[in-house]
Amino acid sequence: MKTAYNLRSIAAQAISQVLDKGLSLSTVLPGLQKNISDKDRGLLQELCFGTLRVLPQLEWCLQQLMAKPLTGKQRTLHYLLMVGLYQLIHTRIPAHAVLAETVEGAVALKRPQLKGLINGVLRQFQRQQEELLQRMANNDSRYLHPSWLLNRLKKAYSDQWESIVEANNQRPPMWLRVNRMHHTRDEYLQLLSGAGIEAVAHPEYRDALRLVTPCQVNLLPGFAEGWVTVQDASAQGSVDLLDPQNGEMILDLCCAPGGKTTHILEAAPKAHVLAVDVDEQRLKRVHENLQRLKLSAEVKQGDGREPQVWAGDRIFDRILLDAPCSATGVIRRHPDIKWLRRDSDIAELARLQREILEAVWPRLKSKGVLVYATCSVLPDENAQQVAAFLESHPDATLVETGTLENPGRQNLPHAENGDGFYYAKLIKS
Repeated sequence: MKTAYNLRSIAAQAISQVLDKGLSLSTVLPGLQKNISDKDRGLLQELCFGTLRVLPQLEWCLQQLMAKPLTGKQRTLHYLLMVGLYQLIHTRIPAHAVLAETVEGAVALKRPQLKGLINGVLRQFQRQQEELLQRMANNDSRYLHPSWLLNRLKKAYSDQWESIVEANNQRPPMWLRVNRMHHTRDEYLQLLSGAGIEAVAHPEYRDALRLVTPCQVNLLPGFAEGWVTVQDASAQGSVDLLDPQNGEMILDLCCAPGGKTTHILEAAPKAHVLAVDVDEQRLKRVHENLQRLKLSAEVKQGDGREPQVWAGDRIFDRILLDAPCSATGVIRRHPDIKWLRRDSDIAELARLQREILEAVWPRLKSKGVLVYATCSVLPDENAQQVAAFLESHPDATLVETGTLENPGRQNLPHAENGDGFYYAKLIKS
């Protein structure tokens, strides 16, 4: 039976909302997926994430194939062409199916008069594919990153920037966090092995396992019972550093979607956790995660710069500040970040991080621990931020993470390791 929707046209609309309206894929896709079968959802995500991952390659190819780009009301058809090219270059979908479905996408987008154009451009690409891709391999489009971000990476990591870019352009590995309230990591490895799922333990983070081949969560032993959570290894490292203890009052600030909140409670089930985030919508995910794992925390909506509003006069034994950041360490999970961020955002984000850090430091008890974390790889948000804070706060001491000359610890994205992530652990004297 033929479906009533055209996936390629839906993918083109999603990409249009990201590139023209500045919305993230995670915001756009849930609404567009409502009436789509489970089988097709996976393909829709592949088309959207994949197209945005290799956007400069597709844009460059279209510039060679067309005298002028489609603009204005026809702009969505430009993205439809990109979706078509993505399938021809990067998927195993048979070329005849790619052409048929992508051309039909023009009808679904109410531009049937452009069917011939879509068909012509894609066929022309098929004829020239090898030559075009060879030519592209010699220009900067091959890095698949905006020039401002490439420049920052080259400046910060003169020897490693190419490996960072390469990792960003890969599909992300699938990491699990074993719930230590149910099993040790070794016990869960045995359960996975019994289910025919191959996994590798992280050498450092105690609850982290990487699946050799990603799989659906419903295939994971005890997922519905809360035995395991999907969470990147580097994100897990921040709670290992925090080292929460039972009986403590702990603040998880900028907590959504709740991965670290639940990890804190798995490590210290008798701690009192206050989980705060500025985004009301994303707090729904925190509640869902707590519910699935049968854990409880005090969850509040609030701005990190105004602790008096959501904390009253409370002070905390430990604070995990997962600061709002450029997310340049998690590009392989969210390729739209490359096109949503601007160079000018970095200074603004650094200012916001500094304001939150200044606001919550007085809420930490004497001898208390604060872990400052970001999923960024940019020094402005990380080592430079913490160095400036240490200089202006003589009651803050850096421990376990770096030196005063180079404060904190920077993880870089790696195919067999976690995402790009930064941590600094501070103790209040």
